[in-house]
Order: sequence, then C-alpha cells, then structure tokens
Amino acid sequence: MEKIPITRAGFARLKRELEVLRTVSIPQNIKDIEIARGHGDLSENAEYSAAKERQSYLHGKMQELENNLAMSNVIDLKSLTCEKAVFGSAVTIEDIHTGKRITYQLVGPLESDLERNRISVTSPIGRALIGKCDGDEISVNTPGGIREFEIVEITVQEEEI
Repeated sequence: MEKIPITRAGFARLKRELEVLRTVSIPQNIKDIEIARGHGDLSENAEYSAAKERQSYLHGKMQELENNLAMSNVIDLKSLTCEKAVFGSAVTIEDIHTGKRITYQLVGPLESDLERNRISVTSPIGRALIGKCDGDEISVNTPGGIREFEIVEITVQEEEI
C-alpha cells in the first residue's frame, strides 16, 4: 500500500471530519431512519428511502476517510528550508509571458484545494516545481498548451491546525 504525503494540519482535519461523521452525522441519520419508519408503509415512504440513501453515503464516506488516514504519511514541516521547492513549501511563480504571479503551497493529493492555492505535488505544476530553486524556469504541459514559469520565491508556510 503506497503512503500518501500529508501535513500534520491536513491529517488533523481528516480526523476531525471522521469524528463528526461518527458522533454527529451517523447518529442523526439513525434517528431520521427511525422517524421515517414510524410513518408507515416503507415501500412508498420517500423520507425512509432518502434516509437509507444518506446512510449508505455516510458509511462510504467514513470508509474513505478511514482508508485515507491509514494510507497517510504525516510530513513535519518544521524542518523545511527555503533552498528548494519541496512538499510543504510555498512557491511563488511568475508566468514568463504574462508576468502574472501566484503563490502555491505544495501539499499531498488529499489536501489540494485550488481556492486556497494549495496544489498537489502529483499535479503537473507540482511535479515540475519539486526540487527547483529560486530563479529556475519550468515548462508545464497544461490543457491549454505549454506554459512557462519562473520561480520567484520559495518560503516555508506556517501550518494551521
């Protein structure tokens, strides 16, 4: 089984999500099923069907979270340096053609979130950045064609738990 890199904060978020499922969502769903059962004929009971579907979803989600936690390899970001782009680094890149700058934090696939500028080390840009230094140029094959970037700055980002 291949381990998936994850930050300490990302691991804690997955554990919290699993705990909420176990202590809040699933018990509430059990109550919803009991209430729907009390409404009579189950074959024509839309509430009961919806609650059973929700039950299936919740148990599947719980299993997925348990698997993700089991496959996680927590990486401590405290020992990071700013010399090279590595897992956990915040890397500011500049599009060579447009001059537009953006900063991405390199994280594992379980934590990637484009809205928060967190990209996976397994993504095309993430793979191209790993091991590079300030001033290096990278070419990335994207759906829109090949894009070229220059690494402007590499920093260590504080973990938020």
